[in-house]
Amino acid sequence: MRGVVAVVLALLVGCARHDDNDLVVLTRYAAKQTCSCVFVMGRDPRFCDAWARESPDVKTVSVDRRRKEVEAQAGVLWGARARYVDARRGCVLD
Repeated sequence: MRGVVAVVLALLVGCARHDDNDLVVLTRYAAKQTCSCVFVMGRDPRFCDAWARESPDVKTVSVDRRRKEVEAQAGVLWGARARYVDARRGCVLD
């Protein structure tokens, strides 16, 4: 029953027609903050995941050290990517 409720809820949220719904903001925040934490502050990605955690925590974050990018994903429809530019500008959202 929980699975059905979760799917229905995800579909209803996905039908929102505005660009700044909560899951979009959540993934952008997580990508940018984690990128800044890892590549600007030089912290461990596990520390940064906990540091940039928000409620509700419905996202997954992956750090690509080689490309200096962080990708945050919430469900299948919402995602954001931030990349480290340089010491002066830090991380920016793509």
